[in-house]
Amino acid sequence: MEETGKPKRPTGLSKALFRAPTHLYRWNLGWLMGGRFLMLSHIGRRSGLVRRTVVEVVDRDAPQGTYTVCSGFGPRSDWYRNLLAEPKAVIQVGAKRMRVTARPLRAEEGAEAMVRYARRHARSARALAGFMGFRVDGSEADFREAGRRLPFVRFEPRR
Repeated sequence: MEETGKPKRPTGLSKALFRAPTHLYRWNLGWLMGGRFLMLSHIGRRSGLVRRTVVEVVDRDAPQGTYTVCSGFGPRSDWYRNLLAEPKAVIQVGAKRMRVTARPLRAEEGAEAMVRYARRHARSARALAGFMGFRVDGSEADFREAGRRLPFVRFEPRR
């Protein structure tokens, strides 16, 4: 595995395209995104306002009701930093909404989540790793190493 550089934050048209899935959820069309994406509603660490973003689901444990996501722009992503400050959030997957608590994963947990994702979605995992600044050869060892260096969050249901 080789680091190719930090991903650049989107600007202009690409920023609008990144925000498009959020509008689908707001228009009650989140079901179009299927189970591969979720909308995260969280509290801004500075503003105290509700913020929303759509992120890809990297892993899901159906019996436990948990969802794992990765911060593609690294630990400086606003949504990631907001969850570190206030871990209580709401997620919506398709039409289903649930109150959750966000738990950052340890490096080894993130590594294994990335490997499981790569097993299910090899082509997407390779593209995702490239987007996040890692050149991988497609081996589990490379995906595991990339996963150790990325910030993952697991959403656990609040009861």
